[in-house]
Order: sequence, then structure tokens, then C-alpha cells
Amino acid sequence: MAPSAALAKAPETAANPYGLESLWKTSDSVAKVVLLLLLIMSVGSWYIMVVKLLEQAKMGRQAKAAASDFWTAGTVQQGAAALEATSAYRFIADAATNALKKHEGLMGHIPLNDWISMGIQRAVDRVQSNTQGGLAFLATVGSISPFVGLFGTVWGIYHALTAIGISGQASIDKVAGPVGEALIMTAIGLAVAVPAVLAYNWLVRRNKAVMDDVRAFSSDLHAVVLGTVNKA
Repeated sequence: MAPSAALAKAPETAANPYGLESLWKTSDSVAKVVLLLLLIMSVGSWYIMVVKLLEQAKMGRQAKAAASDFWTAGTVQQGAAALEATSAYRFIADAATNALKKHEGLMGHIPLNDWISMGIQRAVDRVQSNTQGGLAFLATVGSISPFVGLFGTVWGIYHALTAIGISGQASIDKVAGPVGEALIMTAIGLAVAVPAVLAYNWLVRRNKAVMDDVRAFSSDLHAVVLGTVNKA
């Protein structure tokens, strides 16, 4: 009974000779560099995904705070003071008030309506630029990681065929291992690319919704600031 039980358990405990561990141990420096590049791209992609989701959630909270606290204030300055110091909406409100203060000298020749609009638009563009940070990395990873994995596959198959040619043996056990390990590179490249592409499209769509709220706020703010100036 004992020998048969040991034989039954042997396949379960046997190490996989064609897995990732074997690939790393038997690969040369070029293949290891490819694996490290794919690892860096994967870690970087997931890091950016998490950071951007947190940033978008924060801007969503800031939009709610602006809707409830800013518009109920007596003046634009009081409304801005009621918002968080790091709020994008406070940054835009401060840009509008600073535009009023700097409308002098040569800048005074610009119509006030255009000058305030320019100041608010610059702030909106700055906020939009910040929301797009990291998305270029996701797009790059989604575009090139399959080709990086394919390069690793081609390099691995080349070395496998070279080893087979030198040994003069083309049996299935000589071919399956090296070729299978080389194809793992392509699978890893796709595994890195697919989440990056999906995350890029999803985050771009969420950014659009966030920026729609920001532009609506800036448009209302522009009208309020002009109305305040005209009353004065």
C-alpha cells in the first residue's frame, strides 16, 4: 500500500519543468531583461490604476463640497475659503479672483470679460492636465507590451532551435520544453497589455465625467464673477 500511495502522490509533488521558475533559471540575460521589463510595466500599470481611481474619487468629493459649500457663500473669496486647500475647485476660484487683482497695467487693455475667462480657462487646463497624468504610461504599456513579449518568444525559440540543431535531436521532449517556455513570454505580454488597455479606456471615460463637472463650475463661476464686478 505504501509504495502505491507514494507513486500516486508523485505527480502532484513533482516540479513543473516548463514553468516560470524553469524559464527564469534556464533563460539568458536578454530573456531575463524582457521578463523584468514586463514586470515593471505591469507593476507600474496597476500602481497608476489605483492612484488615478483615488484621485478621481477625491475630485468627486470635491465637486460635491463645491456644490454644497461654495455657492452658498456670500462672496467668491468666502466660497473658496470654505473649500479644501488642495481642491481643484478652490484652485479655479482663486484663479478667478487673482485675475481681477491683476487686471492692471498692460493687462488692463484686455477686456475684463476676456481676461477673467482666460484666467479661469488656464486653471481648468491645469486641472485637466493633472487628471491625465499617468494615462500616457498606460497607453504605452498597452501598445508595446505584446511586442515585448513577442520579442522574448522569438528570442527563446531561436535559442531553442539553435540548441536542437547543435544536439542533432528533434524529439518532442527536446522541442516542447524550450518552445513552451518561449511562448510563455507572449502570454505574459498579453497579460500585461489587456489590463492596461481596459484601464486606460475606463479612466479616460471617468476623466471626461470629472472634467464635465469642472467646466460646468468654471462657467458658472465666470458668470458670478462678472456679475459681482458689474454690481460694484
